[in-house]
Amino acid sequence: MELKGSSALVVGGAGGFGEATVRRLAGAGARVVIADMADDRGKALEDQLDGQAVFVHTDVTSEESVDAAIAAAVELAPLRTAVVVHGGPATGKRIINREGKPYPVDSFRRTIEIFLTGTFHVLSKAAGAMSRNEPLDSGQRGVIITTASIAGFEGQVGQSDYSAAKGGVIGLNLTAARDLAPAGIRVVCIAPGTFFTPAYGMPEEEAQAKWGPGVPNPKRMGHAGEYAKLALAIVDNDYLNGEVIRIDGALRFNI
Repeated sequence: MELKGSSALVVGGAGGFGEATVRRLAGAGARVVIADMADDRGKALEDQLDGQAVFVHTDVTSEESVDAAIAAAVELAPLRTAVVVHGGPATGKRIINREGKPYPVDSFRRTIEIFLTGTFHVLSKAAGAMSRNEPLDSGQRGVIITTASIAGFEGQVGQSDYSAAKGGVIGLNLTAARDLAPAGIRVVCIAPGTFFTPAYGMPEEEAQAKWGPGVPNPKRMGHAGEYAKLALAIVDNDYLNGEVIRIDGALRFNI
């Protein structure tokens, strides 16, 4: 997929994975929309990229908000790349607590709404915009990268809502790739393991000391730039389609 002369949408573009991906895509020549709810970080990143990116306040649970972000990207140039990497709640609570009280279904529903339904909002709306592009010589019109987690395969204790949501993103991937194939739109899912991002709310050295030793090789948490490098490789390689790619240092979550 040729990035020069096109636009890219990064939903969650002001976060750890998102910011690294925005920088990579902009560096490769795309005009990038930073779609996020973090206004201060998003605007700061827009200023740093000096005309190569624009920030649009975006709530993935609102179709109108997603529409506005996509319209902003299309206004810059034909939208050919969308990366969905937004964050959300991670409660870490069991299905029932010590007293046998169930985890609130509204909390479960909210996590699904943000991670799974929000991903579908972006995927479907971006695909609609991409389908109107003129195909490249390769026949391709666009590529959509979603983000799951290895918790979608082997969720840990207290991750019922998060694991269900990310498992749904994994399950969506192949169907979406098949649905969008006639339009020349690829869909690939990245499933990260334990990566350090600002969401941990602690210094990286402290987080690495706590979680890094559990990763088989290399024995450290992943860096956001490694996610971004993979995203760019997916954009570049037209034969990557319909696949879920784990990037986790061979980590498998245990009980």
